[in-house]
Amino acid sequence: MVELNGKVVIITGAAMGMGAATAELMAKAGGKVVIADMNEEVGRQQTEKINAAGGTAAFVKVDVSDEKAVEAMVQFAVDTFGRLDGAVNNAARIPDDKPLAELDENVWDHLLAVDLKGVALCLKYEIRQMLKQGGGGSIVNTSSVSGIRPQPANPAYVAAKHGVIGLTRQAAMDYSPSGIRVNSVAPGAIDTPMLQEALIKFGLDPVTYPKQLSMLGRFAQASEVAEGNLWLISDLSSYVTGTVLSIDGGYTAM
Repeated sequence: MVELNGKVVIITGAAMGMGAATAELMAKAGGKVVIADMNEEVGRQQTEKINAAGGTAAFVKVDVSDEKAVEAMVQFAVDTFGRLDGAVNNAARIPDDKPLAELDENVWDHLLAVDLKGVALCLKYEIRQMLKQGGGGSIVNTSSVSGIRPQPANPAYVAAKHGVIGLTRQAAMDYSPSGIRVNSVAPGAIDTPMLQEALIKFGLDPVTYPKQLSMLGRFAQASEVAEGNLWLISDLSSYVTGTVLSIDGGYTAM
């Protein structure tokens, strides 16, 4: 079992899916987790679930596209647990579904605001806090296989997730000398509420579609991404920074 030994970790988009699985696993590993999400009702339920199981968690409502809200989120973590040791910047919205010639500007603006600007804002305030307190830290940004190879008719999502990988490498270059490691995970087809919503929205067959997206012929479970997040936040990955961990059943190698 990977041990976090009381590390304080913010996880955005932690009310459900990969974020929720990551929060649960990090709490089991001895971390103090801040569940940050727009969905207050489900976020608080997830927080209560972790605390009832013997973990340590606190909830804060946040819109990651709002700079003041992100600053307040980091301050909440420090006020609640005394410091900040790690973060998983995971909040995202469902991909777009039209090619560039049919681009909806509102969809583009909203998706980039959450999936790309939101990661940049989180990095800004998380890194500031880690520099202020000293001792380094570890940050994981959630990209996607769409950040490595494009998907049909997802221009905004593909652009955002490519951008997340660029931000990850830039932040690693700038702040690894201060002991702050910054990495990214690139999940493939993960069985989450967002994926199930996408299957319905795009009319995809849940039986045959997984075989197109994985050498293993199945969707991953959110817990399998959580394991990657946990390792990157932990000291076991102490010599890893600026990298992208693909958790995709071999999709990007196909």
